Amino acid sequence: MAVKMRLKRMGSKRNPFYRIVVADARSPRDGRIIEQIGTYNPVVTPSEIVLDNELALQWLKDGAQPTDTVRDILSGEGILQQLHEDKYGK
Repeated sequence: MAVKMRLKRMGSKRNPFYRIVVADARSPRDGRIIEQIGTYNPVVTPSEIVLDNELALQWLKDGAQPTDTVRDILSGEGILQQLHEDKYGK
């Protein structure tokens, strides 16, 4: 089963709020998820990101592929750098 880390849209019209979730790649955008690992609110300035770092790192180690937007969020939080250091050493 191909697993992706992606955004699930929540909130009302013109007021988006996203959950960062781990889901099967074949499921729809707002469909069934495996686990929620954080939230992303682009409406406020600056953007509010709440993320469970250990959980995100564990899913990446297990082979979950992040989408482009989630990859940018993880990079900004330093999780991809931590994954690289864990994998290849310092």
